[in-house]
Amino acid sequence: MVFISARRAFALLLSMFLCVLPLHLQAQDVQHSSLLVEQSLQVLVGSREDRNKVLAIFEQRGKTDVVPALIQVLRFQPNSTQLRSTLVSLTGQPDQNWGDWMLWQEDHPEIKPFDGFDVFKARVTQLIDPNFADFLYPGVRHSIRLEEIAWGGVHKDGIPSLDNPEMIPAKKADYMRDDDLVFGISINGDTRAYPLRIMNWHEMFNDVIGGVPVALAYCTLCGSGILYETDLGDGKEPMVFGSSGFLYRSNKLMFDRRTHSLWNQFTGRPVVGTLTGTDLELKTRPVTITSWEQWKVHHPKTTVLDIDTGYRRDYGSGVAYREYFASSELMFPALVDQSENAAKSYVFVLRLQSKEQAWPLSKFRDDHIIQDKVGEQKVILIGNEKTRTVRAYTGNDEVFSLAEKAGYLESDSGSWGITEDALVAEDGRKLKRLPGHVSYWFAWNNYSQSGAFAD
Repeated sequence: MVFISARRAFALLLSMFLCVLPLHLQAQDVQHSSLLVEQSLQVLVGSREDRNKVLAIFEQRGKTDVVPALIQVLRFQPNSTQLRSTLVSLTGQPDQNWGDWMLWQEDHPEIKPFDGFDVFKARVTQLIDPNFADFLYPGVRHSIRLEEIAWGGVHKDGIPSLDNPEMIPAKKADYMRDDDLVFGISINGDTRAYPLRIMNWHEMFNDVIGGVPVALAYCTLCGSGILYETDLGDGKEPMVFGSSGFLYRSNKLMFDRRTHSLWNQFTGRPVVGTLTGTDLELKTRPVTITSWEQWKVHHPKTTVLDIDTGYRRDYGSGVAYREYFASSELMFPALVDQSENAAKSYVFVLRLQSKEQAWPLSKFRDDHIIQDKVGEQKVILIGNEKTRTVRAYTGNDEVFSLAEKAGYLESDSGSWGITEDALVAEDGRKLKRLPGHVSYWFAWNNYSQSGAFAD
């Protein structure tokens, strides 16, 4: 889980390392090191006198290539007057806090860090957790800006994934309340429910459902749970994913345990590490958020995640991230256009090939059907705002409406049954299910507007 007290945690870790971290880098650590790398590290861990000397040098030098490093340091030295003054001097921007500097940096991709910034970034993150060397190291390949990668407040696997967790019959899940929300999944007749009250603590599961290896990549910060197939079809064992402890624009960066590459949770593509630059993109599967009551009604034979996960957590309803979910504020910085929707309003996101679109969940108040198009593809959306439920299907030329009988639609041609796989007509015709997902507006808006779907 990401903790708001991340800055205080880092301060404690930093004090432990001050006596052992050399101000001059080891040659084997920085094959492409420069004086700027050493000086930037001194701003982080040197004495006050040394820090101020380096900052004065940076101001006199007058180049903005050190700004990304100084923004990194500011997170852990938020009250450093000289550091803040140097940032103002180099950029001409007003004094502001770390979060606002990160937003400014996101909005100014022309500000490039100095050569060797990857060395600096690696050394800083290894102060927090030596295992971060698996992800960030000198020369690491990346398709996103390293300076925008932020520490989320935990170590590697600090938010532990659930791997092949125990499932139990619905009738034995006496810990569940009817209004608890679940991630509902059905593949090849294997129907399961993964309660959000548990997944809020783990944010990732690796499992085999209906014979298909899958992983649910759930970013609590952006309200997005996406189900990915993990068999890449390369003849190797399926990928197994975990939470790295890093964020990019307030979205988790997951990692695969085979190569320790970092993956964009929202797009299913590797963005840092050895797999970066390949054409890999994880295939998505449909997943439904709904209430436990509704899921049981439609799937009485469902199994559900056992509350005995092997970890000691308070899995009570509404416990994890209570304050964050109740707040309109983001925990980590990310640019967002709020002219259409509030940053943390829920939307349903559908991505078909290179086209993507989002619909506010408010449009599904009191159950609703939307017929629309994504690119040239006609789609049918059936949703309920209260339970955060939306299912998407391919459309046709017919006009649909909710039938009086629950679980059915009506069209000019007759009745259609709503299933997890398809809309099924009385004559056997089918309109297949599409793999969309729910998200906070800010996450989809940030990624779609920035072109990050092309990462």
